[in-house]
Amino acid sequence: MSSAKDTRALIDQAVREFLAQVPALAPLKLVAGLELRGRGDIQMYRVEVPGPVIVRDIASDARVRIEVPRARFNELVAAGTIRAWREAIAHGDVKITGVEQIIRLIANVVAKQEERTRTRRARSA
Repeated sequence: MSSAKDTRALIDQAVREFLAQVPALAPLKLVAGLELRGRGDIQMYRVEVPGPVIVRDIASDARVRIEVPRARFNELVAAGTIRAWREAIAHGDVKITGVEQIIRLIANVVAKQEERTRTRRARSA
């Protein structure tokens, strides 16, 4: 998937799946810059939520920047879980920079959602 429309569709899918798994973040208004690094090529996208509104452009107003190798991004979208994203961040495959308070807020909300999900599975088992 190399065309701009395919990439936008993948980004849209990733954002929608993430927000479906962490609905508490759905009302968050945020502009993020997404940098997909490929073989000698860097694609930059401006992703605005809620929406999402995805534009291939430099996100000069981004509060958070996300850097991901293109191949790894495709794998993460295919996996479709916040756990896969969290592990990729922990291993350094995905780098997130920006306003520290926003990054911590998102991390805390994701952690609480994962805990709720684990609790539900434990109760149903």
